[in-house]
Amino acid sequence: MSSQEELGVRDGFIKVAAVTPEIRVADCRFNLESISRELKGALQEKAKIIVFPELCLTGYTCEDLFWQEKLLNEAREALFQLIAETKGEDALVFVGLPWEKEEKLYNTAAVFSDGRLLGLVPKRNIPNYNEFYEARYFTPGNEQVEYLICEGMKVPFGTQQLFCCDGMRLTVAAEICEDLWAPNPPSTAHALAGADVIVNLSASDEVTGKDVYREALVSGQSARLLCGYIYASAGEGESTQDLVFGGHDLVAENGHILAQSLRFSCGAIYAELDLGRLRAERRRMTSFQIQNAGQYVKTSFHLKTEETQLTRKFDAAPFVPSGKEDREKRCEEILMIQALGLKKRLQHTGANSTVVGISGGLDSTLALLVMTKAHDLLGLPRSQMVAVTMPGFGTTDRTYHNACELTRRLGAELLEVDIRDAVSLHFRDIGQDASIHDVTYENSQARERTQILMDIANKKGGLVVGTGDMSELALGWATYNGDHMSMYAVNCSVPKTLVRHLVRYYADTCGDTRISGILYDVLDTPVSPELLPPENGQISQKTEDLVGPYELHDFFLYYLLRFGYAPSKLYRVAKLAFAGMYEDAVILKWLKKFYWRFFSQQFKRSCVPDGPKVGSVALSPRGDLRMPSDASVAIWMEELEGL
Repeated sequence: MSSQEELGVRDGFIKVAAVTPEIRVADCRFNLESISRELKGALQEKAKIIVFPELCLTGYTCEDLFWQEKLLNEAREALFQLIAETKGEDALVFVGLPWEKEEKLYNTAAVFSDGRLLGLVPKRNIPNYNEFYEARYFTPGNEQVEYLICEGMKVPFGTQQLFCCDGMRLTVAAEICEDLWAPNPPSTAHALAGADVIVNLSASDEVTGKDVYREALVSGQSARLLCGYIYASAGEGESTQDLVFGGHDLVAENGHILAQSLRFSCGAIYAELDLGRLRAERRRMTSFQIQNAGQYVKTSFHLKTEETQLTRKFDAAPFVPSGKEDREKRCEEILMIQALGLKKRLQHTGANSTVVGISGGLDSTLALLVMTKAHDLLGLPRSQMVAVTMPGFGTTDRTYHNACELTRRLGAELLEVDIRDAVSLHFRDIGQDASIHDVTYENSQARERTQILMDIANKKGGLVVGTGDMSELALGWATYNGDHMSMYAVNCSVPKTLVRHLVRYYADTCGDTRISGILYDVLDTPVSPELLPPENGQISQKTEDLVGPYELHDFFLYYLLRFGYAPSKLYRVAKLAFAGMYEDAVILKWLKKFYWRFFSQQFKRSCVPDGPKVGSVALSPRGDLRMPSDASVAIWMEELEGL
């Protein structure tokens, strides 16, 4: 069985719905028609898990009418009519109703699929404070499952139930409203027993500010449990005698709200949960351990194998917050992490100066800005920062001027060491023809520059600060023992797409128009190692022409390492994220290049210098990425070739 077949839905995406039907209090027939209509709509939308609110067959606000046998019988009859309507349908459905067992009433979630009642899950935590008086009517449900005979069917009753999909790695469990608000929600035990999707049937009334807290509860629980969470709440039609219900529906996945309804409205919201992404998180998180699964009753249901049409969005720049306020906050935070890392290293070694190779490009510019912040934090004079410009065969006037001017404006010491004579002598020593612009021609310059920086650092009693970023490390776009090496690498976990925003943030906030002007011009300069001679004074060697667009590679890197996406899934979501920006064939071309370089260049990452982790993805061999340098890429490339 292939991984796709095992998932049952291609790439692990499954469409779910949270639905708030319009109801009438105590009118089970009207409510049945309303729920049935919404259910048919959700089925037409291809939703596979469909969740309705708490007690929606009767209405949550029936109060003492819950004691009326007529209402209980009507609700039960409506439930089985609804169940019959799902015969032959392809979904797992949750509907709330009161259920009588041994002369006690329980607030339950009825779980059914394909014309069959799979289980009744009672509410565990019964609120009886403020506006809630449920203990007047309902008994708390037991965890341990017992069996009832309903319409000739043996049906499990209790909170410890898991609903497991045949042939698909999907396990669903339920809790009801207050259960989530309690100190120890049942969903915690459900997830630790194996549930990767939790549903909540709720009737949460509206008071000022409660929606914010509710959203935080749902997103927070989905993050703690590494699960999908579907929350459906009661809305229009509930009694407004003392309360108003807003129908606030939510779908969350591992801390992220995928969809939520407008309050004070009825209808359905839809989202696609990424089951594969959730499993990847659970595999990674060693503190998440399956336990007590044997105490749960597992009931199977079936869903057809088919592809889920995706409506969820995939940000083309996953490392960069889309909102200006969030982006600026992130930039300030990262700059501080980088600066504090360097500050500690300087304190520990007793070094009183820092040395950087300044090229006029983005990475070395960011490194110099971080050095500035670290020196300021330590109270070290900026004059003890040494920025070394090392013109070579590919240096252009534009980058040279920016490097020199930025160094002066920041108050650092500027040294210039022209490497052309030294490299030419080296070419003579090793028998390299200087007219042949091959890898030896390029790497000799990079290694000469690193040697100069190391020796100046020794002379100054300082540290060489590395400039290479995480995207370059991922692609191996660094000269081994050249720019690959330093004494502390401040940019090592900052992707190229984020480097640009960090530099722009500094330019926007530094308060010096002359520094800002230089930084804006650096931002407009093409990314280049400048190791080949310029053409008509312009940069001739553009990195992204050779290795591909960094925005694509950063996207690939994020989803490969953060969530373990397979090549076909990564290609699928990249096409969605970059629709209208890149043709599919271009995305596939650079995806193949990415995989080949990522695997073949691990040996460079296996011996990188120390440097601070700043985000959820990092490549340090001492931290996030323990990968053999000689691992084979064959099975990944085979899948890509089949696309």
